[in-house]
Amino acid sequence: MSDNSNPAPNASEAFKIREYWHIVLERRWLIIATFALCVVLGALYAFRATPIYESVARLQIDPETGGVLSMRDAISWGNKDQDYLQTQYRNLQARSLLESVIQKLKLDEDDRYKLAPDKVAALANDLEVTPIRLTRLVEVKVRHPNAKVSQEIVNTLVENFLQQNQDRKTGKAMAGYRMLKQEAQSQEADLTTAIERLTKYRSDKAMVSLADDMNVVALGLKQAKLDLDGQTLRKADAQKTADQANKWIKDGRELVEFPTVAQDRVVSELKLKVALGESQLAQLRTRYRDKHPKVAELLNSLQTDREKLKSEAQRSIEAVFNVAQIEQAKLTELEKKFKEAEKSVFEMNSARTQYELLLRQKERAETMYQLVLSKTKEYDLTSKEQMQNMVIIDRAVIPSKPVKPNKPLILAGSVFGGLLAALGLAFFVNFLDDSVKSQDDVESYLRLPFLGYVPNIKTASVVERDLQAHIQPTSSAAEGFRTLRAAVSLVKNADKLRNIAVTSTIPSEGKSLVASNFAIVTAQTGLKTLLVDADLRRPSVHKAFQLQSPIGLSAYLAGRIGSVDEIVHKSEVPNLDVICCGATPSNPSELIGSKQMLQFLEEVAGRYDRVVLDCPPVSAVADPLVVGAMCDGMIFVTKFNKIRREHALRSVQRIQDAGIYIIGSVLNDIDFEGKDSYYYSYHYYQNRYYSSHYKSRTSGDGKSGGKEKEAAKS
Repeated sequence: MSDNSNPAPNASEAFKIREYWHIVLERRWLIIATFALCVVLGALYAFRATPIYESVARLQIDPETGGVLSMRDAISWGNKDQDYLQTQYRNLQARSLLESVIQKLKLDEDDRYKLAPDKVAALANDLEVTPIRLTRLVEVKVRHPNAKVSQEIVNTLVENFLQQNQDRKTGKAMAGYRMLKQEAQSQEADLTTAIERLTKYRSDKAMVSLADDMNVVALGLKQAKLDLDGQTLRKADAQKTADQANKWIKDGRELVEFPTVAQDRVVSELKLKVALGESQLAQLRTRYRDKHPKVAELLNSLQTDREKLKSEAQRSIEAVFNVAQIEQAKLTELEKKFKEAEKSVFEMNSARTQYELLLRQKERAETMYQLVLSKTKEYDLTSKEQMQNMVIIDRAVIPSKPVKPNKPLILAGSVFGGLLAALGLAFFVNFLDDSVKSQDDVESYLRLPFLGYVPNIKTASVVERDLQAHIQPTSSAAEGFRTLRAAVSLVKNADKLRNIAVTSTIPSEGKSLVASNFAIVTAQTGLKTLLVDADLRRPSVHKAFQLQSPIGLSAYLAGRIGSVDEIVHKSEVPNLDVICCGATPSNPSELIGSKQMLQFLEEVAGRYDRVVLDCPPVSAVADPLVVGAMCDGMIFVTKFNKIRREHALRSVQRIQDAGIYIIGSVLNDIDFEGKDSYYYSYHYYQNRYYSSHYKSRTSGDGKSGGKEKEAAKS
């Protein structure tokens, strides 16, 4: 199975290309004119513009080191390099430098600058400073109509720039030397004062050494700190034991079981003795009663040991509390000694701080004095030997040929630019053009069925135009009317379209042309056809059929005649009758909207197979809306590339709002063989095909008239 979805994008792209090509063909004269104008203007400028010469000098800018004694500064130049170079580029364009050049070369009398309100700005416009990438080179360019003047300006500019740079460096060095010399004298005085203050302070405080390892006060503070820390730990342990003893007593527990008491030698011996006595008592009680002398004696001895044990336990627990109080007293004493030692150290530190402050002031003053003194000597030598860090690599020479205008480039640019401008203007004009020009416009914007094209009829004769389908049945226009006839016959309920009105948006769109020829091609099919001139304001049917009768449709509608037969005219076209307007009435709207008009249409509809009414334009009067409402349908005629889409759409909406059935739209007056052929080339070849067909048939039979009629009927 073949896949038809793939070619769609290519077809769309091809359609767009063809559409663009049609736009180019349609606007070809605009494109040619715009292109020619751009090329002519470019050529005029290229050959008539004043030649401009450019002189170039090349300058090298090295880091500013200040002399042979400061070459070490170049090592740390770093990121300052680019800032320095950019500064010099701007200095090359400085106003003061340009003023010096103008003054030296008397450029205020030069024809190029003497009329300028700001001569410096005018010279700056001719100056260009171009750094050469990844180098320290810079090109200074000046453009001027006179080649020698351009050379003189460039050379004078760079010479003045180098001289200004040298003068600035020398002046800066001398100013720095004077400032440093004054600063050296000031620093020397400050150093002398700092030495005197330090000497007096040491004398007042009787200071010999401030080393920590030789300072007795500092060593005493260290020992006091060690003693205090040890006693703090001992006091904490004693207090902890005392707190545990208090809790033991509050809990009502036996004192002899307290760990510290239990470790007491006397208490432990008494506990052992009581335990032995209780063991012996238990053995005696197994043999004797409590009143037995041995048992009683052992009970008394055991009671005595127990009281001693309780007394010793009480003594031991009190000893715990006493130890805690003693350790607290020792800690208090050591804290007092530590504070005294600390106070002594603070006093010593205060004296040392002041001493060190005076010492640092003296050292700083000495350093500053030595630095200023060395800088003073360096500036003294630098001011005598300043190095120029800029040098002219290439001086400007007199240019041999101008740089402007560049004739080949201008001509090529005018050709390319003219082509772009011409195409851009053509597409812009096409974008602004919203006239009805194609079947797509009719179907997309007007939303009407498309009935066909009517080619341009190249004649000024009304008779030849309106009777084209009869007089020239083999012409492309006649074929267009036959296409219209076929399209109308194929619409839905075509057999019920007895009365058909023909109108347009504005006058001169060819509605009468379409109405007459549509009636002719309809009659050529054998249908009995009537053409009615329903335009009571500007009738034209009588001119085409060469009928001069004051009695016509207006007389019938006004009631001056009572029969339709009196206004019907036979035409030279078989099966076609014509009713002219007659004399133009003073009240056309009233006559068109009268009952007599409705009666007229009913009567002619009964006599003829098809009635074609030529109506006025919709935008001019309301008559076509009235007539169209009485008819079975209406054909809307639009002239090619004349009516704006919005205007035509409003006319269509007026017709549809009146409840009129629009059969479709006809696009009229297309020059298939001339300026409009790019839109409808296929139609042009189609018409040539049919024309050749008719010609071959006519030449073969030798009877032109009869064959033409047969061709027309076919």
